[in-house]
This record gives sequence, structure tokens and C-alpha cells, in this order.
Amino acid sequence: MVHKKRSTRKAVPLWLASFALAGGLLAGCSGGATPPQEEAVPKATQETKQPDIPAPAPQENKVGEQPSDVYYEIFVRSFYDSDGDGIGDLKGVIEKLDYLNDGNPDTSDDLGVTGIWLMPINPSPSYHGYDVTDYRSIHPDYGTLEDFKTLLAEADKRGIKIIMDLVVNHTSTEHPWFKESAADQASPIRDWYIWAEDQGKAPSGSSAAGSGSPWHEMNGAHYMGTFWGGMPDLNFDNPKVREEMKDIGKFWLELGVDGFRIDAAKHIYEDLMSDKGEATTAKNTAWWQEFRTSMNEVDPDAYIVGEIWDNSAAVIAPYLDNAFDSGFNFGLGESIVGAALNEKDNNLAFTLERMYGLFSQVSGGKFTDATFLTNHDMNRVMSQLNNDENHAKMAAGILLTMPGNPFIYYGEEIGMKGAKPDEQIREPMIWSNTGSDKGQTTWEPLKHNRGDAVQGVEQQMGDANSLLSRYRTLISWRNEMPALQNGTIESYASGNAQVMAYVRRTNDNQALVVHNLSGKEQTVDVASRNGESGFSSLSRTTDDSAALNGSSLTLPPYTTVVME
Repeated sequence: MVHKKRSTRKAVPLWLASFALAGGLLAGCSGGATPPQEEAVPKATQETKQPDIPAPAPQENKVGEQPSDVYYEIFVRSFYDSDGDGIGDLKGVIEKLDYLNDGNPDTSDDLGVTGIWLMPINPSPSYHGYDVTDYRSIHPDYGTLEDFKTLLAEADKRGIKIIMDLVVNHTSTEHPWFKESAADQASPIRDWYIWAEDQGKAPSGSSAAGSGSPWHEMNGAHYMGTFWGGMPDLNFDNPKVREEMKDIGKFWLELGVDGFRIDAAKHIYEDLMSDKGEATTAKNTAWWQEFRTSMNEVDPDAYIVGEIWDNSAAVIAPYLDNAFDSGFNFGLGESIVGAALNEKDNNLAFTLERMYGLFSQVSGGKFTDATFLTNHDMNRVMSQLNNDENHAKMAAGILLTMPGNPFIYYGEEIGMKGAKPDEQIREPMIWSNTGSDKGQTTWEPLKHNRGDAVQGVEQQMGDANSLLSRYRTLISWRNEMPALQNGTIESYASGNAQVMAYVRRTNDNQALVVHNLSGKEQTVDVASRNGESGFSSLSRTTDDSAALNGSSLTLPPYTTVVME
């Protein structure tokens, strides 16, 4: 079996941290957060303006490496159906593990991912599972605890880590805890939830998640439900609630899970708009530090990534202080999609250098970025890119050559489309657009991906020019090249507004990544600069007609190359 452990994080040099703080943070100046509500979508057309700060000179200090995995986000209900009931299940995920990674580095027909994020798999009355009724069981639609243990073992054989959604901010109203709490004011678990009258609070104010009033009436009293009335918030001021949630985390780690994606991470105490501020953030981070310390008792290498839905690096940073390994980089996702859509360089590396400096200082160099294009709460990237496959290839090229752990939303690699409401961005995975695959799920009628709207996995597998093939190629590069897999990022001015370039660097390797974002051939000068040795060889290219003549690099339309 492949032994699955995260690599030790190495510190980003202090000069970069200091420079970052002095230079300012672009992401921290991007205005208000986009809360995780039903209508939230990334602003793909928004161009990111960079502060006019010169890049730091090269230093002798050790480079801030971020050892990484490529994660694949799976909504089990939509993925693959093993028993013919139209609903995806854990056995279906097991059947398709070889599609994700067959464990053999010599084959090229698998995607090559090394991690899976499972959206909620606990029992729930809702299709999505984010209102849990039993934290230590598997949803009966998906299988059994034994099925899950088999999945863990089979993934382990292939070198695939598995993290699971952990939804601790709230439960379902159908959870036995809430039923007892609501029914009996004298119950010992009455204050496991937040009841306005019990706490002497007025049931007023606006939800910090942007979903209207957070108060909901039941049995003559009002309980807090920041996101929705069916999701009552737990009271984390109660130490028994905190202990229970730590025990639940330990339960899954002891079972063999490699970590967690934490839902609604900043809303443990941030319930109302009036709660936003440093004091509330301090309470949130103190809890997650407590949780992290407890998880370390079982597995110090457990990977914990938080959903901190905010474009501000300053908001995300505190959660990287001995709490989470990563916070999802929502601002970066918007910027990648925007660069691909607008065919224009927005100098992402400049932003990331400064962001990572802050993250390094806060975390003691122990953070890893969590990058993505879109997820289950957003309009799918192909829909944002107006179904332009070339733009989708460029977005993938940027994502998969960035530092950190890139996350791919299931179906993104074949160009699945989808737009709000949520069910339609979580449509069944298309294994064959002929409908011939026996495991095709049918729980939700197809709207955006029916017929020839998208080519299925079967149709794209043998097509060297397909979007799926581009994803496989890019992931294989990442798995083969230490600089792409683990390196930090440094800005590199291409001198061409339609060409994005940046350097990826480890202590022992370096690579120059260059993307022609446009539909026209572009030429850039890659001569040595800043006293460094130049990049003299074309190591990888998505188009064999890319050419290097001396220091002049010619890039065909919509091409990604890596130079060494």
C-alpha cells in the first residue's frame, strides 16, 4: 500500500514575509466578502489591478516550498451509481477510482489526482447533505460504514488521500439533538443551540451569511440559523458542544480519513452582520486552534482546509495560525477565470508573492494554498467562460501550474456546464453523452449537460485535443516536475499583455511557466534577467509548434509551455 502522509512544510523566507507586509496586500483591498449564499457567483469579468510595487531582488534564503496534491471534489449523489437506483454511491466512487488515479505512474489514461474531497456523506434530509442528522454514520443512499472503509483502503492502494466535508457550524432540524433542544427548555442539551430568549437576545439583525434574518421561530422561541431555518446553529460557547465536535473529528481520523474540508469556517461565532470584526475572528480562530490541537492527537499530518469565503488575505490569514493548513483562495479563482475570459495577463504572481508572505508569517511557514476555479456553490467555470473550450484550457493551465493544492470540481475536466440554482451546478457527472454508461446517475434531470451540450468522459478519453486530455497532461506535468508540484511563485514580466508568465521555484529546481491567453500567435523575450541564468529549454508544451529561437519564444494560440 502507498503510505499517505503530507510532506513537511518549509518556511517562506522572512525577507518575503517582511516585504509582503510592507508592500501591502492586493487581495485585502478587494472590498466586502462574497458570502456563501444561493446567488453568490465569482466576478469572472473583473480585472485585478496590481499595486505598483517593485518585486524583491533574488535572495539566498531557502525557498518557501508548498508540497502539494491535486484534489478532486466529488458530490457522491451525482458521481457514479453502482446499484441502478439513479443515485451515486460510495461503491460507485470505488468503481471509478481508476479514472481518477489507477496507482500506476506508467499509465496515461487516468486523471492523475492524488486527493479526493467528498462533499457531505452523513445522513441528512436534504439532497446536498449540509444539514446533518448523524455525524458518525453514512447516508443510506450512499452505502454503509463498511463501504466507506473499503473506499479508504482502495484509495490508499492508489496513493489517493481522502478528505471529507465536516459541517459543524450547524445541524439539521431533524437531528435528535435539536429535536430535544426545541421540545424541552429544561433539557441538558437545550443550550447546545442558540435560543434568543434563553440568552436574553432580541431576535433581530441580519445574517452574516447574507441570507436575511438568522432567527427562526419554534415553540414560541427563536433559534439561530445563519444560513437557513433547516440548519440551526450550534452553540460553541458550550464546552460540551466543542468536545462533541472534537470527538467526531477524531472518529473519522481514526477510521482512516486524511483530513477535512471545513464548511462555513468563519461562521462559528460570526452569526450577524454586526458580529464581523477582529474580536469575532479571534473567537473563531481560537476554536479552530482547539480543534486542530485535538486532531493532532490522532494524526498530526491530517490536512484541514477551511471554507473562509472572503477575498481578503487579511481575513483568511488568522485561520492559518495553528488551525487550518489551507484556506480556499476565492479571490485567486476569480482572477484565474477573469484572465482566461478576458485573454489578458493580470499578474497573479505579484499578488500571490505578497499574500504568501503574510500567510507564511502568520503560520510559521506551515501553510499550503488551496486553489480552485469554481466549486459546488458557484456557476460552473465553463458556463462563466461562455462555453469556450480554449478559455477553459487556459484556466486549467493556470490553475494546475500554481502553487498549493489545486481542487478540481467533478466534471470540470470535461467542461460540464451549470448555473444557479444549486441543483443545476451539481448535475450528474457525464460519463457518456450517449447515456449508455450503466452507472450514469439520474437523480436530477439534466438541463445544462444533456445531449451534445457536453462531450462525456467516454467521448473525450481518446481525443488528444479534448479538455479532458489537457487536464491529464497538465496534472502529469505537475506530478513529474518538482518545481510545479512544490515550488513557490515569483512574478515574471512577459512584456506582452496577452501572455501570463511566472517562475515556480524549489530549493533545487526552477521552471518558467508561460501562457498565451489569446487566439493569436504571440512572441516573448525570455532572456536572462536580474543576474539569473536564463531559461533555455522548452521542457513541456501543450502545442508542439511552440518554438524557442535564442531567447525568443513563439507561442501558438491558447498554449501553455514550461521552460527550464
